[in-house]
Amino acid sequence: MEAIKRWHRECVAKKTIQALKDKGYNAVYVENIEAVRAVVASLIPQGASVAVGGSMTLNETGVLSDIQSGAYEFIDRYNQPSSEDMYEKFRESYHADFFVTSTNAITKNGELINIDGTGNRTSAIEFGPKNVIVIAGTNKIVRDINEGIVRVKQIAPMNAKRLNRQTPCTVDGQCHECTCEQRICNITSIIHNCYRHPGRITVILVPEELGY
Repeated sequence: MEAIKRWHRECVAKKTIQALKDKGYNAVYVENIEAVRAVVASLIPQGASVAVGGSMTLNETGVLSDIQSGAYEFIDRYNQPSSEDMYEKFRESYHADFFVTSTNAITKNGELINIDGTGNRTSAIEFGPKNVIVIAGTNKIVRDINEGIVRVKQIAPMNAKRLNRQTPCTVDGQCHECTCEQRICNITSIIHNCYRHPGRITVILVPEELGY
């Protein structure tokens, strides 16, 4: 049973890779998490400045630990004494050589869909850092943009819970389109293609379930 499921994930991933390539992305299919780390290491030269977006996928793959290893000039968004200091790191990230993150959804047609709280992740993917690396499992692949937005709304309560936000969704696990200050679904971004800057965004797809 598991072998059949993996075969199907592989088929979906490879077809999505081709759609991404057709839209100007540098798209890479890898078999497993170890290969993800190897590809990221091959893309980022030692000493390069690297920023990251908040992502469980980076933790699960070990990529975040690799970035924090000292081999790169890491723009550390995590160990900051205040929110304003953290925001300064967000702004500094726009000048990074590489921005590494995941995505909330990838359509089979090659679009990247993300919903953010502050917009630092979405805006960095769109413009700023010289190179963007997006890592995703096949659980992020959806049929189209509408399905992608629905997917993000479904997983938002888990992200809000992880971030200890005081929002209605952390009480019952359902999106309420709330109006509270701690809402994390404030900015929606859709990357339709990479035609303007071919290859700036690299998408690494792995036939695993990663992140939310």
